[in-house]
Amino acid sequence: MQKKIYLVAGARPNFMKIAPIVRALQQQDKLTYKIVHTGQHYDHEMNDVFFEELGIPQPDIFMAAGGGSHAQQTAKIMVAFEEYCQTEMPDAVLVVGDVNSTLACSIVAKKLHIPVAHVEAGLRSGDRRMPEEINRLVTDSITDWFFVTEPSGQQHLLAEGKPTTAIHYVGHVMVDNLFYQVEKLKKADKAAIDSLETAPIKAALGDHPYGVLTMHRPSNVDNPETLQRIIQTLKQISTQLPLIFPAHPRTQHNLEKFNIDLGPNITLLGPQAYMPFLYLWKDAAVVLTDSGGLQEETTALGVPCVTIRENTERPVTVDEGTNTLVGTDPAQIQAAVNNILQGHGKHGRRPKLWDGNAAQRIIEILTKELNAL
Repeated sequence: MQKKIYLVAGARPNFMKIAPIVRALQQQDKLTYKIVHTGQHYDHEMNDVFFEELGIPQPDIFMAAGGGSHAQQTAKIMVAFEEYCQTEMPDAVLVVGDVNSTLACSIVAKKLHIPVAHVEAGLRSGDRRMPEEINRLVTDSITDWFFVTEPSGQQHLLAEGKPTTAIHYVGHVMVDNLFYQVEKLKKADKAAIDSLETAPIKAALGDHPYGVLTMHRPSNVDNPETLQRIIQTLKQISTQLPLIFPAHPRTQHNLEKFNIDLGPNITLLGPQAYMPFLYLWKDAAVVLTDSGGLQEETTALGVPCVTIRENTERPVTVDEGTNTLVGTDPAQIQAAVNNILQGHGKHGRRPKLWDGNAAQRIIEILTKELNAL
């Protein structure tokens, strides 16, 4: 009899992570699955085309549990998910990343005695002011199978007393999906490329180098002094290198609220769908960001990255990849970009097992583990 897995996603980046797992599941007949969208984030870009781009079907379950504070959101997800699990009990629940949905569905599953698999397990920033760090710690405290993307994940889990037999270093599903999408771009015809929202911007730049900027962390964008200081530095950088800035709604709101001017060399865009954004940043001279996932994706494609944060839960991107962690100090940000523009930036390398096959490894391990129960 086939075992059934619930694949949980709550926001657009989560779907990038479960997509390779879905595609791997579609290629075998031992496990069945249902895609559960908690509705943590409403995103009008997540339409039929979005799922077609990812090569996966629409979610089987949509819970519409978004909105409210962290506690309200988590509670709504838990109540809704418990009802689904009790109606049709899965054999395992697979969660990805570190959003509230990850935490909420893990707790529900464990209280119903359903095994939990956590993809991207073991990542730690050491900063418990970040809600994501709390989600990681709590989820990993009750996880049964840990799927790890980098050596630091293994080290943290072992230090926290997790059994070696439960920790599986499999590579990175986000990189699986990145390679899948890069191939789609390579095969796309001119009309498809020209239809991307970022195509005219990139075409206007011609062969001139440019940078791409993303910024959404509350620690960077919610304080007017901090945001103003960072933007002033970026405005100076933009006199050397034009910057394209697809801004998170939170950041756009605060730029307007604090009356912060970006200057003539920073092009402000709205949030971008995956393919238009990939088309833009994959050829950038440098990416400046406070995103976690983008640190990894730039490393996977060898694009120089400057991370405007004091810490990172993805140290392999700094130790082995193309990422430089600079904090929010203007001198450090400027120096890192200058190094890159002068050809002295980090070349880096792709970490072990970031080869596009992480999802297949996960499914092989889950099949074995579920059959052994």
